Amino acid sequence: MRHLVFAICALFVWLAPPTAVSAQRIVAETFMIPAADSGIQLHVRNKRLEGRDSYPAERVVLFVHGATYPSETGFDVNLPGGSWVENVARNGYDVYFVDIRGYGRSTRPAAMDAPATENPPFATTADALKDVGSAVDFILKRRNISKLNLVGWSWGTAIMGGYTTNNNDKVNKLVLYAPVWHFKTPPPISGSGAYRSVARDAVRQRSVRGIPAQRVEEISPSAWFDIWWQGNLATDPVGAKQNPPVLRAPNGVLKDIVDNWGAGKATWEPEKIRIPTLVILAEWDQDTPLYMAQEVFARLINTPYKRHVVIGEGTHAVALEKNRVQLMNQVQSFLDE
Repeated sequence: MRHLVFAICALFVWLAPPTAVSAQRIVAETFMIPAADSGIQLHVRNKRLEGRDSYPAERVVLFVHGATYPSETGFDVNLPGGSWVENVARNGYDVYFVDIRGYGRSTRPAAMDAPATENPPFATTADALKDVGSAVDFILKRRNISKLNLVGWSWGTAIMGGYTTNNNDKVNKLVLYAPVWHFKTPPPISGSGAYRSVARDAVRQRSVRGIPAQRVEEISPSAWFDIWWQGNLATDPVGAKQNPPVLRAPNGVLKDIVDNWGAGKATWEPEKIRIPTLVILAEWDQDTPLYMAQEVFARLINTPYKRHVVIGEGTHAVALEKNRVQLMNQVQSFLDE
């Protein structure tokens, strides 16, 4: 009965007309902060309610993206239901996202201006851990707090999970959205070359895997996909000028798939997480299937409490699909409680 009452209350909150807080203007600030490595600048964006600059630790949250697309289009794209980042900000949070080196608007190393085959992969999970660490330290100092909340998507779960295992004292709560873990069948990739280039049609075909053919347009509308895709190209002007336009992404994560997750080796240890943790994904996820989340969840043996949520009728990118609001609401509830 308690859960039913909570669900009904949550529904009324969602359907209620805008309040003065929800109608208040969102302000945005963009920062380029130094990474641990000389010469690397990381793109960090902050969104919050206008007129507020002081937040307790439990009301500060940092998002990080997955293996191919930047945080901007994963969390701050204006689709029906609103920008995820702005929705969190309207709930009274100080919200940040960061792009790992080579992604989005962060520094793209010189290797990305040469043919991919001329240089080795870069931006591995180890590199990404350094970048998240730089972003966390920047935020903690900026807000004069000792810890914050972390949200990672896909590869970002290995980054945020890995960071937390070594820095439990700096993390309040952890959200693992579509967690990557060991592959039962390693994907057919080589992990070689500095970066890869992805074009619209191939991305679209991959994004709808798992959705029944007759329901693709309902679950993942083409118009929504095009808004998202144009947002990606805007973060990579060099790739956008190619014919056809492409988005470039570092191959360090592919090297980690070959060397680690595809070979049964972990890059982080869920057993070392000592903070409340939410594991969440959608039922049709083909990139990080349900068994990965279940294995990660089972290994979270030292958390004060943990939760595993499966969103119905969604893929790896449910945040960009019909049921995106369900994902946002579940994560919000976990952060708020």
